[in-house]
Amino acid sequence: MIISRTPFRVSLAGGGTDLPAFYKRQAGAVLSTAIDKYMYVTVNKYFEDKIILKYSRTELVPRLQNVRHPLLRECLRLVGPRRGVEVTSMADVVGGTGLGSSSSFTVGVLHALHAFKGDFCPAEELAREACVVEIGRVKEPIGKQDQYIAAFGGFQFIEFMPDGSVKVDPLICPPGTLENLRAHLLLVYSGIKRSAGRILRKVGAGMDEKEAGLSRIGELARQARRELQEGRVEAIGGILRENWEIKRTLAGGVSNGRIDEAYRAALSRGASGGKILGAGGGGFLLLFCPPKKRKTILSALRGWREIPFAFEPEGSKIIYVSR
Repeated sequence: MIISRTPFRVSLAGGGTDLPAFYKRQAGAVLSTAIDKYMYVTVNKYFEDKIILKYSRTELVPRLQNVRHPLLRECLRLVGPRRGVEVTSMADVVGGTGLGSSSSFTVGVLHALHAFKGDFCPAEELAREACVVEIGRVKEPIGKQDQYIAAFGGFQFIEFMPDGSVKVDPLICPPGTLENLRAHLLLVYSGIKRSAGRILRKVGAGMDEKEAGLSRIGELARQARRELQEGRVEAIGGILRENWEIKRTLAGGVSNGRIDEAYRAALSRGASGGKILGAGGGGFLLLFCPPKKRKTILSALRGWREIPFAFEPEGSKIIYVSR
């Protein structure tokens, strides 16, 4: 049996510039961190010459082509084995909430399948293969940031080049900066799950009109990196705020009345900025606020639930091997 553990992520700025519709025109950039919420995947030999898959459903099929889950089917097709295998998954957070769970799932499955075969797969290869599966084979209308932060972990500045290459650079900042940043971040859950693909299709369409906005979002990611490199944590609130104000103009459905009401309430009680994580429309709201204002802000966000989290320094890893 093999068990992989792959982190979810929180993106501070730059989301949308990792879409090919944008980065093929100009380089995109994202500042993102892995967090201590995980996707777990187990792979084990199945005693029959079949494939059994357990996720929110259970599939028991005789051949690979009978697998209904598209990501599992294409991961098995890419890496193998194609029969006599059992794959199960579980997660700390439900999907469709903006923490990159789909890509963490794909990276975790690929990692476990490689280990099951006895192969070592480095982070760059895991991320690249996850992009091949999700974007190339399953045709999800998504970008590349989630696959790379899930594979590499840590706090990363990720650039997406017009030729399709990806550059991953760890954030280097003065001692205590990340601890200070974490103390200023508040993560709350709306209780709403949504389809990221539907919204991202809208963001990627009509790029002529949206390129300037996304270009500014990419520059905000670069600015956020510079501010943290200098230890200026307080600047992140304004960056989050501007990033969100631009993002909500890019497509219908990015925000809604419930999100707008919560955001206004948080700002009125001391938050200096924030953004919905992922494509938008629900999921998690990330706020930047003084630590002493946390309780006041939370009391105003009725129906929203705080999710404590920490930054995760490691990416996808194999945590159990039994032969």
